[in-house]
This record gives sequence, C-alpha cells and structure tokens, in this order.
Amino acid sequence: MALRLGDTVPNFTQASSKGEINFYDWAGDSWVVLFSHPKDYTPVCTTELGAVARLKSEFEKRNVKPLALSVDDVESHQGWIKDIEETQNVSLNYPILADPDRKVSDLYDMIHPNSLDNLTIRSVFIIDPSKKLRLTFTYPASTGRNFDELLRVIDSLQLTDKYSVATPANWQDGQDCVIVPSIQDPQELQEKFPKGYNAVKPYLRLTPQPNK
Repeated sequence: MALRLGDTVPNFTQASSKGEINFYDWAGDSWVVLFSHPKDYTPVCTTELGAVARLKSEFEKRNVKPLALSVDDVESHQGWIKDIEETQNVSLNYPILADPDRKVSDLYDMIHPNSLDNLTIRSVFIIDPSKKLRLTFTYPASTGRNFDELLRVIDSLQLTDKYSVATPANWQDGQDCVIVPSIQDPQELQEKFPKGYNAVKPYLRLTPQPNK
C-alpha cells in the first residue's frame, strides 16, 4: 500500500555503505530525507549524491539526515562511492542503503513497474522526528532532483510546526508567511504574531516570517 502524507513510515533494518541501519534508531530525533536511485553507476544519480554531500552543513542546520537507497549491494555501493567522490569532488558523508532484496523499496512503494520494471524510481520522502511522512516527490529516471527545493520545503514544514504559519507560492526563506486559517482569536493572533499582519482578505493574512 502506498504511503500517504501523515502516515507513520515503516521501520526496517538494512545493510548500508556505513554498516547496518535500523531506520528508527538511526533517525533518532532528526528529520530524514530518504531518496532512492534506480541503480548504481548511473550518471544522474552520481551527480545527485554529490550534490547532497555538498549540502551537509545545510541539512545539519535543519536537523536533517540524508539517506540514499539503491537496489544494488554494499560491495557495489563502495565501488560507486569512489567514482562519486572522484567525479563530484566530495566526500560521501552519509549512508547509501543496499536493497538487493527490494525490502525497503517495497515497503515504501518505490518500484513502479510501468516506469522502471523492478528498479526503484527517483522517490523522495521527507520524514519528521515523529516518523511521520511529511512530503513525497516522484521524479522520472531522466530528471535530476532539485535539492535546494527540498531545503525550501523543509524550512516551510518546520516553520508550520513551530509558528502556525504556511508559506505562499514561490516562498523563499525570509519572505512573508501566511497565518493558518484556524487561528481567529484576536488575542491569540497578537500573541503569536507580535510583528503584526496584513489582512489582504479575511482568509489571506500575511505576516513577516516569525523566526527572522
């Protein structure tokens, strides 16, 4: 069954390029970006894994752990990592899950037979510290992912969790946010949004980003 937003994601124990991982224990109190790759030694995947390694400090600022997955085994991963580090000029600083038995791929519905037969598609799962699924993306095999967009989404999700705001179209960090419709009490509005707000419409109220 496909995972839906708000579902508790399934736990698993699986080998990886950095040793065996029990997902819940490894994730701990962090957010997780779990992203899958069709197979090792593929060109687009190589660039993606390098891009994520370069964003390590950005993920750490947000309390996020990246976790890649490919259907090949650990030995194959170790060889591929050498190529990634050589061609992308990075040190691969996060694990790649090995999934030759397709256990994790099946748990997370990463195999779409009409697209890639028995290989994983380019899936992305953003998972919060409560192990709840907060976002999914599905890309075709030919299209590399935009990891700056994933950081933007994580910023938005974390703002919503802490400050009762949503983010409008094309929002970037530092721009005005939207007050969630559930907050209507004037005193609560004043307490939560001391910077004030602009009521464009009764249901569209813009406020400066609370943590800036």
